[in-house]
Amino acid sequence: MAAAIPRLVVAGTASGVGKTTVMVALTEALRRRGRRVAVFKCGPDYLDPTYHARASGGACHNLDGWMMGREAVLQTFARGSAGADVALIEGVMGLYDGASPDSDEGSAAEIAKWLDAPVLAVVDASGMARTVAAIALGLAAFDPALRIGGLFANRVGSTGHLDILRSACARRGVAPVLGGLPDEPGLAFPERHLGLRTADRAAVPDEKLAAWGALVEKMTDPLALERLAQSAPALDVPAPGERERAPRRCRVALADDAAFHFYYDDNLRRLEALGAELVRFSPIADARLPPADGVYLGGGYPEAHAAALAANRSMRESLRAFAASGAPVYAECGGLMYLSRAIRTLDGREHEMVGLVPGVAVMSDRLQALGYVEVETQRRTILGGAGLRLRGHQFRYSTLEGADGGGAYSVRRRRGGATHVEGYGGENVLASYVHAHWASNPLCAEGFVASCAARAGAHR
Repeated sequence: MAAAIPRLVVAGTASGVGKTTVMVALTEALRRRGRRVAVFKCGPDYLDPTYHARASGGACHNLDGWMMGREAVLQTFARGSAGADVALIEGVMGLYDGASPDSDEGSAAEIAKWLDAPVLAVVDASGMARTVAAIALGLAAFDPALRIGGLFANRVGSTGHLDILRSACARRGVAPVLGGLPDEPGLAFPERHLGLRTADRAAVPDEKLAAWGALVEKMTDPLALERLAQSAPALDVPAPGERERAPRRCRVALADDAAFHFYYDDNLRRLEALGAELVRFSPIADARLPPADGVYLGGGYPEAHAAALAANRSMRESLRAFAASGAPVYAECGGLMYLSRAIRTLDGREHEMVGLVPGVAVMSDRLQALGYVEVETQRRTILGGAGLRLRGHQFRYSTLEGADGGGAYSVRRRRGGATHVEGYGGENVLASYVHAHWASNPLCAEGFVASCAARAGAHR
């Protein structure tokens, strides 16, 4: 179906130019004007979407060309933008950066083309004047199939500086500078080793989000940005709406607290559509698992809460007993760390964990893995039979030392093609450092729900 969805890709010249701040500020400003804003994030990132969700008041959906493929990207965009007045999509790294140095694959440019959306290019304009026009010219000339609709000058020194940047682009006849923001250290979002911290209200109070929105209204014409979004042509997308839900088949306990909260929204919606009821629980605060037929432990910051997780002995015992009963337990990255024997933090202390996976998760102050991976299952798991292929991403500062019993996964790095064996646990436990996106193979979600439903049926 053809749908008229005003939309804009907020991309950057590189990582660190302030795309997330600009995205949040624009979302806040548009909501202050009464607009319903649908928000999306290109790439595999879990953290930026928490800021967009806070600013928009709704869910933020990942759009990743390499992990999801074109059809799943369009389907997710159609569902996520249904009923919205405008859709904003934050890019990943630089506009043309992605899974390959030789193609658009996995880049914001690829998503902009698939969505036929104009691009608002964010530039770090500190210490810059006429050069901004050269950047605008280069971004447009690099790929004429992409429309650079305007520039956004971040970290400007003053309104006078912004006027100079506008004049430089106007004189050259390139994409116009449509707005800007000053460098405001007092409003900067807090960071930790994975990048930005999750946008909970303690770290990012509502007042900080509102302040960014007010600055956009002061230094930018939101109407001009809306007009640019409205210039996007009608898009041929799948019919919007939620996937038709199957009758409830099982209950899945979903870890959701300060230690575990990295999930692709699309993965969760797939589980629900297949008949899984998601029951959230806290491995930090709850005494035991809620009644459930399976457990899903996502990524997060278990190392930052290792002492609290270790102290909650009753939860760890509850999870061990649950797995010992044969129930399915699926864990990714931080979830794998929690299922290990212990987490060794940077201070050298070991904090006892669940012990379903042999070995110790050892934290480092240096990045241990980053990038896309392709997985092939080597044996039957709770996701299905051997030979399942799926795609995902790794971003971690820990390694699993002294582990054995791995081998459920053969993992191939997207860059370089190096392959290693991973995937830990017995017949009903599957734990890995891979953050999998099940749009790459919907059979994985189906297999997990089938495993949980079998458990539910056995206990009726």
